[in-house]
Amino acid sequence: MDISYELYKVFYCVASTLSFSEASRQLFISQSAVSQSVKTLEQKLGQQLFIRSTKKVKLTAEGELLFRHIEPAIHMIRNGEAQLTQKNSSGGLLRIGASDTICRYFLVPYLNRFHKEFPDAHIRVMNQTSLGCIDLLESGQVDFVVVNAPNSRLKKNVYTSQVLREFQDVFVANRTHFPLENQELSLGDLTEYPLLMLEQNSTTSEFLHQIFEKQNLHLSPEVELNSNDLLIDLADIGLGIASVPDFMLFNAPKELFVLKLKDKLPKRQLVLVHNEQLPASDAAENFMHYFSLDEDAFSSPMFHAP
Repeated sequence: MDISYELYKVFYCVASTLSFSEASRQLFISQSAVSQSVKTLEQKLGQQLFIRSTKKVKLTAEGELLFRHIEPAIHMIRNGEAQLTQKNSSGGLLRIGASDTICRYFLVPYLNRFHKEFPDAHIRVMNQTSLGCIDLLESGQVDFVVVNAPNSRLKKNVYTSQVLREFQDVFVANRTHFPLENQELSLGDLTEYPLLMLEQNSTTSEFLHQIFEKQNLHLSPEVELNSNDLLIDLADIGLGIASVPDFMLFNAPKELFVLKLKDKLPKRQLVLVHNEQLPASDAAENFMHYFSLDEDAFSSPMFHAP
């Protein structure tokens, strides 16, 4: 089917913004030209791609299907153009996907090291949950991601994963509000207390719900947040018992303690994930090389600078 790239580019802009006027602004063409391009593409494909109204634009089911295929293609083309452009410079573009927690407690020392060694490189870190990061990788918006595993969206037959280190999920509480330091609790015992957890669209929530379900326990958190740091803050003021990764505790408030569990939770992993079938930028290759050199850096009980 002979359809020009320009038509798909216009479709992508309208689909990603759900606005003909915004697409017109981004593409520096008139709104009528945008409308005509979309109409031409719909005629060539024999499908209606958008539902138009005076107030909003919505993708049809066919439009959503096309968008899922066009989005990664557009990002791949732009990434290829960027890599060719940056071949003439000493910097390049480093595109990473990671959660706020992983960025703060693991990646910052490596980003510092990379910035010192490649000061002309541009660094773009996109923050999402570990589940959302796989979507960034799939759509071609990043070169690689650093995420928690197990991860329900990680397709082993498509992506290559490198284990960076293991970590343990722990439950922490304020010793004044929850005098439980000398007790050993079961998971069933924990359900009797107000629990603070990450929200459900996270690998941590998935993991913990599965662990509790295996013991036929219903996990119903008192509070669900999207920040591990905020979970620690709320646990510190005695709002409840928080579930956090153990590597966050090296600088935790002194009033917090780790609860002793009769059933120790399985360890999880921090993994670097990328698609070997797609060429990575020189900057990404240089950054990922740190982890093949620093194998001993991950034996420490907490994340530290390389």
